[in-house]
Amino acid sequence: MCNLYSQTKSQDAMRHVFDAIIEGGEGFDDLTGNLPPMPGIWPDYPAPVFRHGAQGGWQLSMARWGMPTPPQFLTGKRTDPGVTNIRNLDSPHWRRWLGVEHRCLVPFTSFAEPDSRPGPGKGKPVWFALGEDQPLAFFAGIRTDWTSVRKLKEGEVTVDAFGFLTCAPNREVERIHPKAMPVILVRPEEWRIWLTAPIEQALHLQRPLPDGELDIVVEDARDDPA
Repeated sequence: MCNLYSQTKSQDAMRHVFDAIIEGGEGFDDLTGNLPPMPGIWPDYPAPVFRHGAQGGWQLSMARWGMPTPPQFLTGKRTDPGVTNIRNLDSPHWRRWLGVEHRCLVPFTSFAEPDSRPGPGKGKPVWFALGEDQPLAFFAGIRTDWTSVRKLKEGEVTVDAFGFLTCAPNREVERIHPKAMPVILVRPEEWRIWLTAPIEQALHLQRPLPDGELDIVVEDARDDPA
C-alpha cells in the first residue's frame, strides 16, 4: 500500500498543469493559501486535491488523506483514521463516491512503497517518480465530506476526506512491492476523463502505469525533498 507520497512543485506549477483541462468559461479557485513543498505526506494529514467546486467550476483545496472505513472494520474501535488506498470499486461502500462530484485528482511528484525484498532494507520506503526530474502527475482520487472521530484528542470532526485508487503493480513497482500501486494519470485527456466522464468510461483508467515509466529516486528515507 502507498501510505506515503510527496508533492514538491509550486502552486503555480499545479495551476499551469490544470490549465490543460479547463474549458472556456469554467472557473478555477485556489483555496490552499500559501502552500509549501510537502516532501512527506502521511495518512490523515492534509494535502492538496483538484476537485469540482461546490458552486461549479474547479478548485484546488486541502483535504485529509483517508476516506471513511467500511463499517465492518470499525467494530470495537473508537476512531476511524480512514482508508488511504482503494481497489475494490464493486463494493457498495465505495460505489456511492464514484460519481463525478466525488472524483478528484491528487497531485504528487513521488510516492513510496515498502520494500519487500529480503535484506536489511526490508519494509523501508522506496520512492518512485516519473523520472529523475520528478514531473508533476496525479493519482486518481475520490473524496467526500465526512463526520467522524479520526483522533480521540480531536473528538468528532467534519473533514473533506480523500483517498486514491490502486491497481496491480507495473514492472518497476512489482520488484519492490508486488501487491499494488496507485492509479497514476499523466496526460490531460486522462485527467479530464477521470473528472468528467461516465463511471463506466472512467474506470478504464484503473490500470497500471506502463512498464518503464517509473524510476526509483530515493531509498530508505521518510521523505523526498527533491
